[in-house]
Amino acid sequence: MKITVLTLFPGMFAPLKESIIGRAVESGKLDISVVNIRDYAQNKHQKCDDYPFGGGAGMVMMPQPVGSAIEAVDPNHEARRIYLSPKGATFCQSKVFELINCDHIVLLCGHYEGIDQRIIDLYIDEEISIGDYVLTGGELPAMVVCDCVARYVDGVISGGSLVDESFASGMLEYPQYTRPAVYNGLSVPEVLLNGDHQKVDEWRREQSEKLTRTRRPDLIKGEK
Repeated sequence: MKITVLTLFPGMFAPLKESIIGRAVESGKLDISVVNIRDYAQNKHQKCDDYPFGGGAGMVMMPQPVGSAIEAVDPNHEARRIYLSPKGATFCQSKVFELINCDHIVLLCGHYEGIDQRIIDLYIDEEISIGDYVLTGGELPAMVVCDCVARYVDGVISGGSLVDESFASGMLEYPQYTRPAVYNGLSVPEVLLNGDHQKVDEWRREQSEKLTRTRRPDLIKGEK
């Protein structure tokens, strides 16, 4: 899979070079390219923002640099083009499963007061939000999308690690424990120590359902 990020601040994406995602890129399992929109500005000062027509606070990203950047990285519109925006649909696990079927994803990061609407009208396939709050730009949401999607690319994470995690089955994940068996007076549940895999599976299902009913009952079909 190829993910191309368009941003005014490419240095913000240094974390994607670390840990699991960084190793996946180094090994060639995943291709993440971070492109500086300023490189496509057709003015000597690489200016990419201007005052909004009609007045108002803040600055708006100009259409020319953004449009030229999109055309350069996806000239035939073969990629899924996504604008990270608080006005978009809320990002969720079902969207992750949809996006992993794309060969190429282009993530556009807005900044300041956003981008010229004509870019959205001409170039963007969908808008995505990571929650009901406003950030200084789309860079952090783009990293969230990158991380979520990258985990499901073949070979990035072992398949077994993806099966029982939260939201994969529609419920929250059960509690996890490791050594030592007793820590600060708290013991690991006995069922996890007795070697009976059937009972372990039953315990995990019960814990997942209990946690989901308590913390996220909206995830359980038919309940509000």
